[in-house]
Amino acid sequence: MSKQVITINRTYGSNGRLIGKALSERLNIPFYDKELIELVSQECNIPAKELEKVDEKRANQWHLPLKEAMQMEPQYHFRPMNDVLFDAQSTVIRDLAEKEDCIIVGRCADYVLQEKKNCHRVFIYAPFDYRVQTVIHRLDRNETSAKRLVKKMDKERRYYYEYFTDRKWMDMNHYDLCIDSSKF
Repeated sequence: MSKQVITINRTYGSNGRLIGKALSERLNIPFYDKELIELVSQECNIPAKELEKVDEKRANQWHLPLKEAMQMEPQYHFRPMNDVLFDAQSTVIRDLAEKEDCIIVGRCADYVLQEKKNCHRVFIYAPFDYRVQTVIHRLDRNETSAKRLVKKMDKERRYYYEYFTDRKWMDMNHYDLCIDSSKF
């Protein structure tokens, strides 16, 4: 029987990660978000700290991170660590989707698994002001700082998604279910 996978893309502060985690607990299936970094680290023998620096970020076309020691290793030479991470995460995501039911947050998993029949693609969003208030409460930030962070993180996620998929991040046609988390 084919494994069921739920992918979740989310705007920053919409509680997409928390919703995915709660759904994982309720369905009693594994949850993967930042855990994917550790899996890639083990698989590729790259320190997790190096991968965290580029997680869900596209490579800067004007700057290859050659000053980073890991970037000078022969197997990564002249290839941005962002691309190394994306390719390795894609392989890990496909492997997980074949062997177990699971929930995967971010990392273009909806795109990576676009050919998988039993993959349910979810996008979680919320109005900007709601997300700002979420960030204020969760991270104990002032309103100005929270607004900047929400804009910055949404921009990074959009750039990352569009860079690696050639799709529009918030194009709701790519998802099976879109949820405004402020309504629930």
